[in-house]
Amino acid sequence: MADHPPIEAYESLDTTNAEARRRAEAGEAGPVWITAALQTAGRGRRGRAWSTQTGNLAATLLTTTDAPAGEAAQLSFVAALAACDLADTCLGEGAARLKWPNDVLIHGRKAVGILVESGARPDGRLWLAVGVGINLAHAPQDVERPAAAFADYMQGPPPQPLAALEVLASSFERWRKAWATRGFPPIAEAWTARAMGLGERCEARLPARTLSGVAEGMDPDGALRLRLDDGGLERITAGDVFFGGV
Repeated sequence: MADHPPIEAYESLDTTNAEARRRAEAGEAGPVWITAALQTAGRGRRGRAWSTQTGNLAATLLTTTDAPAGEAAQLSFVAALAACDLADTCLGEGAARLKWPNDVLIHGRKAVGILVESGARPDGRLWLAVGVGINLAHAPQDVERPAAAFADYMQGPPPQPLAALEVLASSFERWRKAWATRGFPPIAEAWTARAMGLGERCEARLPARTLSGVAEGMDPDGALRLRLDDGGLERITAGDVFFGGV
């Protein structure tokens, strides 16, 4: 028996997150992983396009939780750790690093995007769609920051998407169980051990302003602590953070 929720694979979907949302709004609770060989309208955080070419992985976990929305959002860090585990399996330990909040970088280039969406159910619980896009075989070229694919750093072919999802889903379930039983501390500790940029200068691009300072670390709720140039401390809960050229 698989040590993760079941996987349903499709040849093509608009997006796996959109399919999860449709099912959730129709009353389905999951947990189930939904994956598609091709996404016709892939998207990332803040409405950005996300290209899913043949050979890459696009998958979404549909599940439900009793946790409040702010706490449930911590599953984005769980997904990042699981994707980092997959990268270590394919490329060797240490090849992947995490950039706040949930980007997975391979040798400094983005290879993984994560998008978590949620909504209220009639029973008062939340449905969650935890979407993960991984550049296994191809990396997009027309992007703001350098991107990479697993294949760029492998001597042999990259894993097939379904094989990669088996690894990802199993790792996600291990981290999810740790989160469910012990809370966010073990997730924060593991994330910090793999984080890039802590103690370094960065630029945080927020919805209404841009801040610069030093990334000091992550708070217990997942917020990034940014020490500003004037000595003040800002908690970053949503936005994009850039270190140097990344």
